[in-house]
Amino acid sequence: MILDFLTVCIHVIGQKLAKNFVYNPGKSCYTKGKRNVYNKSSILKKSEEIKIMLKGACIIGQSGGPTSVINASAYGVIRTALDNEAITKVYGAEHGIKGVLNDRLIDMTQEDADELELLLYTPSSALGSCRYKIADPDVDDTDYKRILEIFKKYDVRYFFYNGGNDSMDTCNKISKYMQKVGYECRVMGVPKTIDNDLFGTDHCPGFSSAAKYIATSCMEVYHDARVYDTGMICVIEVMGRHAGWLTAAAGLATAMGAGPDLIYLPETDFDMDKFISEVKKVYAEKGNCMVAVSEGIHYADGSFVSEAKTSATDGFGHAQLGGLAAMLAEIVKKETGAKVRGIELSLLQRCGAHLASQTDIDESFMAGKAAVENAVAGLTDKMVGFERCIEDGKYVCKTKLFNLTDVANTEKKVPVEWINAEQNGVTQAFVDYALPLIQGETKMKKENGLPRFAKLKKVIAK
Repeated sequence: MILDFLTVCIHVIGQKLAKNFVYNPGKSCYTKGKRNVYNKSSILKKSEEIKIMLKGACIIGQSGGPTSVINASAYGVIRTALDNEAITKVYGAEHGIKGVLNDRLIDMTQEDADELELLLYTPSSALGSCRYKIADPDVDDTDYKRILEIFKKYDVRYFFYNGGNDSMDTCNKISKYMQKVGYECRVMGVPKTIDNDLFGTDHCPGFSSAAKYIATSCMEVYHDARVYDTGMICVIEVMGRHAGWLTAAAGLATAMGAGPDLIYLPETDFDMDKFISEVKKVYAEKGNCMVAVSEGIHYADGSFVSEAKTSATDGFGHAQLGGLAAMLAEIVKKETGAKVRGIELSLLQRCGAHLASQTDIDESFMAGKAAVENAVAGLTDKMVGFERCIEDGKYVCKTKLFNLTDVANTEKKVPVEWINAEQNGVTQAFVDYALPLIQGETKMKKENGLPRFAKLKKVIAK
């Protein structure tokens, strides 16, 4: 009797599992979903694992400086999450982690699908950004307790944070805190930074489009500066506090025969006397001279060349630089007597969606999509990064996961071997690295000859 009863129980359990779970031989486990393959004998194998899907809401937040493609990553998260049965609700954090702390979550299910798709070609951070540094939880856990409270209120089991170095630090701290208190929430970092300085990944979403804008702008200025029969010296200031990837991108214009004669990156010490001498030499030889400088160039003692112009810091204590081009232009004018222009690309280089690289847009979406897929698959405490591959002689980008602990607050700089011996330009190795990233023209929609950007309702969840 007991044996017959057990047999019936096993049969009933087996039928229930067969209906609700799919056996995945590749993962040696059952996963919930549509039934197509079922191995009854596997139920009784102790070595087999039954993995039950984690269901709950997700939050996507954006942080730090915006880019022309950060919304493509957000759309990758939002669209994939909306289509995934494990995610019960999709929220957007208004102004990053501040939106979580202030209980200002946008109900993304209220947005029109076609409007959401326009995020692919809409610059800046559509959900709103912030520069807010949460404290070490061992020192002050006030913010973390509030975040946990909000997560529980909305049954948030997935958290995606779209940003750069400091954002990955925030992501890492939240991930570790949730693990510490035993609240199951899968946390994934989605990379974003025009600075291209995130650890591990071959390149960062946002860099490629900014690089394309910078190189194109340099080529256009190059031709404009040669209109008259009198010479001109142009000093172009490019973003980049500690890493010179963006300024190096000006070298793409030089490789095309219409770019800067001199390029100075923060990876090397700046010498004012050497700079003046090199500008004078080029101007004497060519009658014109174009210079690209990173806003973060510094002297041997570590002080910024533009330090006198530095008047503030952001929320993470980083100096807000600027005014370097005007400062250097004034010095060069006094030393040479030539006509000199100082040009600061400023915000234009990070929001110029009209010159975005379609490769960058596609890869940014891919990063957001991969974050959701990996989280639902059971992974957490990671950042999605890129791995460069060459297949049939062509550039191919694939996603790769990195530990948040390794990424947080770690900067990747331009390799010294990619800077020329004179430390005033880049080598062919950099050009070969960057060229594949800027390929493809944006498919941005237009209305009356102007961009049609996404217009979100931003309905706040109750």
